[in-house]
Amino acid sequence: MDTGTHIVMGIALGGLALVDPAVASHPATATAVMAGTIIGSQAPDIDTVLKLRNNAIYIRHHRGATHSIPAVLLWPLLIAGVIFLFEPEADLLHLWLWTFLAVFVHVFVDIFNSYGTQALRPFSEKWVALGVINTFDPILFGMHVIALLIWFFGADPVWTISILYIIAVFYYVLRFAVQYAVKRAVKSTIPDAEEIIVAPTLRFLQWRIAAVSKNHYYVGRAYGRSITLYDKFHKKPIPQSPLVEAALEDHNMAAFLSFSPIYRWEIRKVDDLYEMRLIDLRYRSNDYYPFVAVATLNDEYEVISSYTGWIFSEDKLQKKLDFLPD
Repeated sequence: MDTGTHIVMGIALGGLALVDPAVASHPATATAVMAGTIIGSQAPDIDTVLKLRNNAIYIRHHRGATHSIPAVLLWPLLIAGVIFLFEPEADLLHLWLWTFLAVFVHVFVDIFNSYGTQALRPFSEKWVALGVINTFDPILFGMHVIALLIWFFGADPVWTISILYIIAVFYYVLRFAVQYAVKRAVKSTIPDAEEIIVAPTLRFLQWRIAAVSKNHYYVGRAYGRSITLYDKFHKKPIPQSPLVEAALEDHNMAAFLSFSPIYRWEIRKVDDLYEMRLIDLRYRSNDYYPFVAVATLNDEYEVISSYTGWIFSEDKLQKKLDFLPD
């Protein structure tokens, strides 16, 4: 989820923590727990700083180790320990328990996005992405804001947040039902589809579609059960050649391949250079595919420049390649 949603979730968990007598009856513990749930709801996303290095490292590691099973166990210990230094009168056990819940909820809700997490590490490095909730879901965010406002104006926080989470559970179930209906509609539209990826958008009934059959890739949108296909690409394997091998060894290309399950490729000669491009088919926007990886190579198959990330125009991509030598 986005930062704003994680923040309101952390505050809501701090309110729900008042159901715990050890928290409700002890102001120091209540203050510490509120800090713990807010910080805990943000901590796993500290790996966002990796973007300051480069996109390849960010793509490969964001929502990776910091969202893993060991991290879910270690974050609460670290956060609760630091908070306890500033609030030594707090009940350390209950501070740790509620901070742990905040960290767990952060990782858990991220699984429902199309980006997903490596939440099963170290047992598996597979990306777990259920794709039913958009990274920012205005309905889910709005529900939390309304509940927090109701609490702010005097309602009992335990009952208010409990009702919020009951409604949120039904909302998630509804999203799964809509996703299932969309997948069935896609299968009816593309009977030979072997793989179907349905990703949410900001709009409740609108979904992005990417599908793979034996011979083609399909890209489209769904509005409810109404399917519109925009593009159809012939499916062809990446050729084996010294040029391709050199390009795919580049760190930007490798990062893209570690993340993207459905993509197509292009190779072309540009002046005295070769260009190999990988294009993710899941994120079509305004007739453009913004998530790409590109490597340019010379006649000796040396990578001259490369880039991976989100680019919304060809001009900006070429500028990135000009100013980002390998």
